[in-house]
Amino acid sequence: MNTVGVGLAQIGAPPGDPQANRRRSVEAATALFGRGARIVVLPELCVPWYTADRALLEGEAEPLDGPTVEAWCAAAEAHDGVIVGGFCERAGDAGDGDLYNSAVAVSGDGVLGHYRKLHLFDSEKLCFAPGDLGLPTFETPFGRLGMCVCYDLRFVEVVRVLALSGADLICVPTAWIRGFDRRGVDDGGLIPHAQGALLQANLSQVFIACVSQAGDFDGLHFLGSSILAGPYGQVEAGPLARDGDELQVASVDLGDAARAQVRSELIQPRDDRRTDVYGVTLGSQHL
Repeated sequence: MNTVGVGLAQIGAPPGDPQANRRRSVEAATALFGRGARIVVLPELCVPWYTADRALLEGEAEPLDGPTVEAWCAAAEAHDGVIVGGFCERAGDAGDGDLYNSAVAVSGDGVLGHYRKLHLFDSEKLCFAPGDLGLPTFETPFGRLGMCVCYDLRFVEVVRVLALSGADLICVPTAWIRGFDRRGVDDGGLIPHAQGALLQANLSQVFIACVSQAGDFDGLHFLGSSILAGPYGQVEAGPLARDGDELQVASVDLGDAARAQVRSELIQPRDDRRTDVYGVTLGSQHL
């Protein structure tokens, strides 16, 4: 058994006050740790807030060793856990460097994993530099984790590569909005974004934790609906509220990610792949 509490910290990030949003993120993580979580996932760009306006972000972006990552490390250390969250990262000097829509995984030991969003959505292309750190996976005391951010999930190679690289759980900070899909909420209350995560978790035999912002900020309506999908295509937690903040913890056995790769003696989806015909590549590595 490799049972661990996974906390979904669905919070909004109102524009204009990054310090307040940083505090909100730490408070949410602390509350989830208090309810039994050992891995807490926060939304995309929960610090400073979600925007694709570079002029606004220039003064708020942070280096990897800035106050947000420092605060998340301290909270993770205090509760012997892991925090995964999204922030606006600056590489280089203020006003003279690239901005990245980044995610980071931290513990009391510091940064465990660092990721920059590969697939920029809509006007993000006018603000952020495309990610340049690949698709890393990394060990934690609770299992092997991977990360991606929001729109990355629309590219099936992302989940597949992370799963084939050994991830038990893929943590996905998101800021889900309308405008991509034409279908609506299904009978189980899942928005299309969550439906896709559930399907991919099943097809790649991996846990996927998607945690979105929620609420109306700066002309954008964030959909909430955060979910923890299991490797058999089941809902482990969520969907959370579609109109505001909500925190939820689910206790899951991350060992199910390996067990889901063998559905029966003759149905073993990982081994049944025809890598003589097709495959995926991560850098120079063929998976």
